Amino acid sequence: MASISLLSGISSDAQADLRTTYPVNLIPVPKDTGVSKGYLRTVPGLSSFATGVGVDRGAINWAGTLYRVSGAKLLSVASDGTTTDKGDITGTGQVSMDYGPTYLLTVGDGKAWLRDGTSNTQITDPDLGTVIDGIWVDGYYLFTDGTFLIVTELNNPFSIDPLKYGSSEVDPDPIKGVFKLRDEVLAVNRYTIETFQNVGGTGFPFQRVPSALMEKGAVGTHAKTRFADTLAFLGSGRNEPCSVYIVDGGKPTKIATREVEMRLKAYSEAQLATALLEARADEAHQHLMVHLPGETLVYDLAASMTAQEPIWVFLSTGVSGINAYRARNFVWCYGRWICGDTADGRIGYVDASVSTQYGEVAGWQFDTMWLYNQAQGAIVWALELIGTTGRAPAGDDPTVFHAYTEDGLSWSQERTTRIGKAGDTAIRVQWRRVGKMRRMRGERFRGANKTPISWLRLEATLEALGA
Repeated sequence: MASISLLSGISSDAQADLRTTYPVNLIPVPKDTGVSKGYLRTVPGLSSFATGVGVDRGAINWAGTLYRVSGAKLLSVASDGTTTDKGDITGTGQVSMDYGPTYLLTVGDGKAWLRDGTSNTQITDPDLGTVIDGIWVDGYYLFTDGTFLIVTELNNPFSIDPLKYGSSEVDPDPIKGVFKLRDEVLAVNRYTIETFQNVGGTGFPFQRVPSALMEKGAVGTHAKTRFADTLAFLGSGRNEPCSVYIVDGGKPTKIATREVEMRLKAYSEAQLATALLEARADEAHQHLMVHLPGETLVYDLAASMTAQEPIWVFLSTGVSGINAYRARNFVWCYGRWICGDTADGRIGYVDASVSTQYGEVAGWQFDTMWLYNQAQGAIVWALELIGTTGRAPAGDDPTVFHAYTEDGLSWSQERTTRIGKAGDTAIRVQWRRVGKMRRMRGERFRGANKTPISWLRLEATLEALGA
């Protein structure tokens, strides 16, 4: 009897390289159950909360109320899902949002808006220029146009003094965004990150801290986020391919694996520049979501610390395969995680009581590491998945699919077995007489149903073959 790890698997590609495969729509939970040291559970589903007017572009919790940019409108969303039009936000792309003691800031379409309790007003001072990002810090609204750092006047946030421009000059790389960390301003450039402190004075009030220079930068304005009380970003240094980093002790630390970096290489620089990074902390999990044009990768900090290696998974929309995850811009408000959508104007929330996305099936999948018997092979008499069966919705009789590979490239025909109707918690998820292992062999399991489930371990009954 062999027990096989479920956290990641192995496949191969046409170039004969061995590739790591990550679970899809399954989250690793580090917990000693007595059966295993951790398990995979289906990700919580998405349910409808409110209706916006267009694709979601950004959101924030301001003074206990949820604000979202939906299409070309700024909406407030009440706890009962009622939405109220709070003004226009032109454009179609992702926005940046922040707030000070008086105003809510929104930056998008090259413009900046400040909203007080009654109106949403654009900053029209011509000295602002075309801005791409903005934050509030120390009484100032601070922006960047990609070249300069620009602050508003302390006594008038709608006024810009062109003599108070700052710059990030260690490297002539463009500024991609601005970020506030421990009351310091970070100019997040393409290949560097520079730190500024507020020193006051009559000119630009922030002074660069030379010793805090980081020689990595972000690839895009929204390819950065606050994660685990620090900065996480997608980017690189000069003459390097892109990777994923978190700032640890003032230095960028890579958290991407070789497989993640290989997947990033499939995108052009322009495509990566559209990436959105966001974080979600809940139930002892700290997830960093990397939304790419064709997929969503998730770094799991808690599982990584337990496993002492980076743990990544995929979030996906669709019945099968790896696709981009439709939910975006998660905000904790009204006691739940509320999100927007990339497909339409719906506003949803993370719903642990379902595994579907707005009623639609979201398929899950995981592969295993390869079995190996000193190149002597074995007969695989049985496979059994140990899990929390019997949680199907009333009337459903869900199944799980199994296939195997002996070369990491091609897979056997799938075989199904039942995982239990509602209340059928004693069912055993087994496959009998599942072939031979000539040299090595990997297993794949997937589901396409509405059943939430956790998988604790995989048991294989083998009969070793002689030399």
